Amino acid sequence: MSLHRADSLGGRAAVVGIGATEFSKDSGRSELKLAVEAVRAALDDAGLTPADVDGLVTFTMDTSPEITVAQAAGIGELSFFSRIHYGGGAACATVQQAALAVASGAADVVVCYRAFNERSGRRFGSGVQQREPTAEGTALGWNLPFGLLTPASWVAMAAQRYLHAYNLTPDAFGHVAVTDRRHAARNPAAYFYGKPITLADHAASRWIVEPLRLLDCCQETDGGQAIVVTSAERARDLPQPPAVIVAAAQGAGRAQEQMTSFYRDGLTGLPETGVVARQLWRNSGLSPADIDVGILYDHFTPFVLMQLEEFGFCAPGEAADFVAADALPLNTHGGQLGEAYLHGMNGIAEAVRQIRGSSVNQVSGVARTLVTAGTGVPTSGLILGADD
Repeated sequence: MSLHRADSLGGRAAVVGIGATEFSKDSGRSELKLAVEAVRAALDDAGLTPADVDGLVTFTMDTSPEITVAQAAGIGELSFFSRIHYGGGAACATVQQAALAVASGAADVVVCYRAFNERSGRRFGSGVQQREPTAEGTALGWNLPFGLLTPASWVAMAAQRYLHAYNLTPDAFGHVAVTDRRHAARNPAAYFYGKPITLADHAASRWIVEPLRLLDCCQETDGGQAIVVTSAERARDLPQPPAVIVAAAQGAGRAQEQMTSFYRDGLTGLPETGVVARQLWRNSGLSPADIDVGILYDHFTPFVLMQLEEFGFCAPGEAADFVAADALPLNTHGGQLGEAYLHGMNGIAEAVRQIRGSSVNQVSGVARTLVTAGTGVPTSGLILGADD
């Protein structure tokens, strides 16, 4: 059962710095170096120094520990350090953890980071290669022997049911891919800069696991991204317009597994996203009509549609038409389909740019942005806003 009352976090912390490496397919350097480059870039953007930092947050999947990054980046003593589990589902939760630390006084300046060589090193799209026995790994044992070995194959199960339930064809997913690539084509930082696609291109791309085509699946990327969080009060004295953390939430649904929650009552939605959505709307007092830009985690196009429906932007089965109508500016950086696959951290950075007014695909008059993290796993979300 999710919370029935609003929490007190909103408005007490803000994102004041964002920094990234270039996004590539072969970085030519270690994941630690990528992490340090991103952290330093974010601090430079915030007008802060390593000496100002007393907290670090990252993913359990990151190979660069907090104390190692602190040492390599010239950061001194740490009073707070934390890691979030569940892959891409951790993205927004890193900022939530940072905001909680700042609001409680456990830390003053917290940097969230994620860095990996996901193309030239370990490629998550290749699926499960080997795994030490774990309690959570037991669930995979019910699926792997039957050929469900990769994230695409796991998502395809839910995607197929979604199409069947709403009498749709795989072309419905193409609107997400086209929208992302349209924005990426105008973003010099995006891997697919200058390379928009059409619905026909989507329909002609090869099958990966039916009903998912190549252009329904996010790319694989080397790179790093960092986010700097401090108090809303301190943020007002720093160079960049702050992106205030209006609300933050984590969520796991009933019968939750990692990408293989096939024994729920239904497969046409994302209950973990529903848990996050209810908290974000409750904590912020906002509704879908108050959101100016949506940065929705797009590892696979069907789950973007389901997220829109879980958040209440449209009714179940109607998200493809909603995206086709451009009813909400969506993934204005190009998303993980078009810009880079950084486990959602680059999406948080784009939400900050929209608040600042500095996006290459800037939407006019942005006051509130919604950001989501990886779905199909326990997940998280943010609403960021301009300082009033």
